[in-house]
Amino acid sequence: MLDVPPHYPAAPHESSRCGVVDLGSNSVRLVVFEGRGRNPQAIFNEKAVLGLGRGLQTTGRLNEDAIGPALTVLTRYHAVAQAMRAGPLEVVATAAVRDATNGPAFVAALHERLPGFKIRILTGEEEGRLSADGVLLGFPGADGILGDLGGGSLEVVRLARGRVARTASLPIGVIRLTERAGGEVVRARAIAEAELATQPWLAEGGGRDLYLVGGAWRALARMHIVQTGYPLAIVHHYVLRRDEARDLSGVVMAASRRVLERMPGAPQKRLGDLPFAAVVMRRLLRATGAARVVFSANGLREGWYARLLPDAVRAEDPLLSAARGLAAAWAREPELPPALVAWTDPIFPNQDPVTRGLREAACWVSDIGSHDHPEYRAEQAFLRVLRQHGVGLDHHARAFLGLCAALRYEAETGAAFLAPTRVLLDAPTIRRAEAIGAALRLAYTLCGGTPALLAGTTLERRGGQLVLRLSEGTGVFAGDSVLRRVEQLGAALGLEAVVEVADG
Repeated sequence: MLDVPPHYPAAPHESSRCGVVDLGSNSVRLVVFEGRGRNPQAIFNEKAVLGLGRGLQTTGRLNEDAIGPALTVLTRYHAVAQAMRAGPLEVVATAAVRDATNGPAFVAALHERLPGFKIRILTGEEEGRLSADGVLLGFPGADGILGDLGGGSLEVVRLARGRVARTASLPIGVIRLTERAGGEVVRARAIAEAELATQPWLAEGGGRDLYLVGGAWRALARMHIVQTGYPLAIVHHYVLRRDEARDLSGVVMAASRRVLERMPGAPQKRLGDLPFAAVVMRRLLRATGAARVVFSANGLREGWYARLLPDAVRAEDPLLSAARGLAAAWAREPELPPALVAWTDPIFPNQDPVTRGLREAACWVSDIGSHDHPEYRAEQAFLRVLRQHGVGLDHHARAFLGLCAALRYEAETGAAFLAPTRVLLDAPTIRRAEAIGAALRLAYTLCGGTPALLAGTTLERRGGQLVLRLSEGTGVFAGDSVLRRVEQLGAALGLEAVVEVADG
């Protein structure tokens, strides 16, 4: 192993870091994760596009021109991970190294250069299962078909309510498919269709979701985001209806390279791959009969990370885990959010689990602007939730929780920075966020962000009234701001606001 020079400073939380190198047919990437939480936190992410698998279809060998650069890049990644004190550290190699006749020689050369650098060559089934583990971190109840498109292969997985039911690996990654088809899209369609037909169980995806993983597919999603003016430039949890996905893939398949170059959002480094990624997406839509396409930024690397987590952590609700993570980083009082959940329970009765979970998460993120400048707390809290890096929030939840947090800090509902909510949320959902925001605003006015003072108050529905009860002598009283805010909450709930003072 490489020795770490003594001048490297000790990295904080070094024991909680881990690193994985994804050695693929097209690119090599190192990701270093911080911690062992439910939502992976990548603190380093570097990719080198080397084309190690180019020509494999014809020669059966790794690209000789890429082997030297690959060894150089892997040496750098090893040094970076060592300097960051990331452990465990592992290389996971996929289709190119797995299928190439000179794959073993390449691995031997890597071991010679970096003795002790752990490298694992994945089978197609192992690759599919790792990708599934990664997807399930963000979509724990996923039900449908997963497709992970690399340079050399396509892994397909039947997900049945959060469990892996079937897997298969097909030789139609974007590089291999391009070479098999001689660069002709029409031939690629026939090849992809024939390969997918060997897995008749794909039809079990009928009416369900098709979860897509892989850089070429993420590039298609980013193009659609840009071209439609979608208000959130985050691919993870981005959803297309079946007809939208068919239209997108059809346009890209039919476009010449010159047309693709002029398309908004088209990545210049992937222009040659895009038509063939679109071919596989469209054939997979046909084979599965899926109702929607759901893009996942999580895949094999996050699946590798997931294998390091205790079962109890993997079983956590991703929404609440993400919200609690934001609170741990930014809020003042860790005991207040559970108290807020209990305090608001009586005024939001009979909520289904999803709606109640969003309210609970809103309580957790309600104080994340406490350290910001007062003039920008609402906007900062909103953007902090909307754009947070974790995988636990879908786009609806990001917008809803961000809106709740902003309204807690007295944002005007028509504020320009809240424009994304008016696209991502419907009117009834916005009204629900307004009610939660008003309740949280009242709570913080009463208690100053402390559970001790909140304990001297209660809220309840009594017929057509919203009743705020204050215990005398506990440090809370019905000042002008309290009266104004309880009236605002009553109006949001369609109730008459009443304040009662009881003996402490």
